[in-house]
Amino acid sequence: MGEVKKGFERKWVVFSVIMGVFLGFAILLAGQEALHATDTGEFCSNCHVMNEVHDSYSRSAHASITCNECHIPQDNWFNKYTFKAKAGITDVYYNTLGKEDIPNVIHPNSGTQEVVDQNCKTCHKTTVSSIEHDAKEKCISCHRGTPHGKGSFKTSDFYEKKEFEVFKVE
Repeated sequence: MGEVKKGFERKWVVFSVIMGVFLGFAILLAGQEALHATDTGEFCSNCHVMNEVHDSYSRSAHASITCNECHIPQDNWFNKYTFKAKAGITDVYYNTLGKEDIPNVIHPNSGTQEVVDQNCKTCHKTTVSSIEHDAKEKCISCHRGTPHGKGSFKTSDFYEKKEFEVFKVE
């Protein structure tokens, strides 16, 4: 009787390990697919406030890259997914609980401006290193319309020089 019990326990352990590996792989695959799906412009344009932004991006020279290639850090996976999670939580808040707080124009906050600026410099490093720049602080100081153009969503205050801090959850 003891041998039967030990055999059953071994089979149960083997079965549990196999199922654990299978479930772990399934969760990893589903997570990877979800992360990939949330990188697309189509996903980003699901929010009504982003429709015109997505339309102008779709007609730009940058239409072949994903939104997150510009708007999310690319230096390492930890920074990328931490930043993406924070931005996602903010977006979910504004599009569910904070609908009345959604502005007509979403300006990048200082953290996003730094990320976008670094990603511009990384992708365009050959250009940046081969031309003379004046004392502008960030790429968007001169290239504010890139890649979203001059869509009708950009009000006159969009082009004013100022620090934009829209996504503060108090």
